[in-house]
Amino acid sequence: MTRTVVLGLDGASWRLLDPWLESGELPNFAAFREESTWAETESCLPPVTFPNWKCYSAGKNPGKFGVYWFERVDLAEGTIEVTNGGDFRTAELWDYLNDDGQRAGVVNMPTMYPPREIDGPIVCGGPDAVEGEYRSIEGGYATPAELEDELEERFDYQVHPEPLLSSNDERGAEVDAILDVLEARLDVAVTLLEEKDLQFVHVTLFYLNVLQHFFWNDEPTLRAYRLIDEWIGRLRELPDTNLVIMSDHGCGPTTTEFYINEWLAENGYQARTASVDNVFQQVGFDRENALAIAKRLGMVDLLARVVPERLQQLVPQRAGLKRGRKLDAIDLPNTKAVASAQGPIYLNPEFDVEAIREELIEDLRDVEDEDGPLFDGVYRGEDVYSGPLTDEGPRVVLDQRDGVHVNDGVGGGRTRTEPDRWAAENTRNGIFIAGGPDFEAEGELAQVSILDIAPTILLAHDCAIPTDIDGEALPIVVGDPEPGTRAPLPSGRSAGERDTGGVEDRLKQLGYME
Repeated sequence: MTRTVVLGLDGASWRLLDPWLESGELPNFAAFREESTWAETESCLPPVTFPNWKCYSAGKNPGKFGVYWFERVDLAEGTIEVTNGGDFRTAELWDYLNDDGQRAGVVNMPTMYPPREIDGPIVCGGPDAVEGEYRSIEGGYATPAELEDELEERFDYQVHPEPLLSSNDERGAEVDAILDVLEARLDVAVTLLEEKDLQFVHVTLFYLNVLQHFFWNDEPTLRAYRLIDEWIGRLRELPDTNLVIMSDHGCGPTTTEFYINEWLAENGYQARTASVDNVFQQVGFDRENALAIAKRLGMVDLLARVVPERLQQLVPQRAGLKRGRKLDAIDLPNTKAVASAQGPIYLNPEFDVEAIREELIEDLRDVEDEDGPLFDGVYRGEDVYSGPLTDEGPRVVLDQRDGVHVNDGVGGGRTRTEPDRWAAENTRNGIFIAGGPDFEAEGELAQVSILDIAPTILLAHDCAIPTDIDGEALPIVVGDPEPGTRAPLPSGRSAGERDTGGVEDRLKQLGYME
């Protein structure tokens, strides 16, 4: 049977790649696209790592698996919790391959931590596989458990690069460390494919988007794509192997930083209370400054060990409080709305939700800068999502205009600024290429959905497509087979398996969260 390798390039977009493809910087990439089927993809809202890697692997919109961003917001309970792999209630592409008797491996895909058992290896990565605010995870990131020793002995494997990239000025050791981990991911994926008798392997290069966020199309990002280009050449030489290249979303240069919670407070939708963070903000002491000083003194690891997490969390980020700490500065009984970054907005059920929602939507549609409206759309949650878990999601969803970064910091005091730290922000349109023995070379297709990728791969592997999948198999499989259907499998992980120990600290700075 033909095998398939899926190369997931976090945040890749044709907007970034086309100039390099046309200039000859990426010859293997350009040749593969020319000889295959390719398209621009549209991601689910918001166009971000959580939820879109799972939108790809499950073929479903977030209303069917219950995660809408990196955090779970419940204003009725007054809680904001960081999400991890245990919160996604769905079976995935590899579960259906397994159920058909095909072994599958997954390397470094966000949304997979903590790892679960499948018929094949899982190696976790991405922003969710961390311990504490600045510490990399040391174990518990792979199944079977003995695989970790093998990875470390054979590949000197690291879940995260060190030193950590956290500034636009860090172009030396930090960038080199990212390139090292990207290469290790690829080396591990191919080795597992060859040595573990896999019919399918997925590998994500998450830290590619970290480079794009900080450097956009500058030299550090190009260095990473040159490395990827070399590997595309190697992957194309694997016998009897399909190659699919895709991304969870796209990226583009940031032009405007919009602080949604500050805007909500300024416009009467959010009330505030005093917190200890006000003292730090008044003297200009923030987490970015603290991390820069610690790195300069070579004390990041020491401080991470000796300073309790609860004290680390008291130091606010430059943009204000994030994640669960947002509620420390919000007077919730008198607050109508609280936002996550990059799109989702939640409404307090103690108020007239429908009346407030209509008013809020109209007000947000009027928000503009010198280039026009900040949002391509302002939607009701049920107009964006469908499925049994839609009610757990946001009541309002923003589709941020390309170039706009919606920042959720609380207490920073500004509603709009020039770009803060990110040179590039996520956009809704990513990439897709499919080539190899099982795929026709159809050239460019019209735009496709990220939800179409999983059913297309299942069809190429002669697997029936579950009836709860939202996407449709693309007509690019050799022989034009008729897709069969099947009953869905139970969720690949129960919500009860959620790892709550330290979960609120798992999205450490990483240079990824602004």
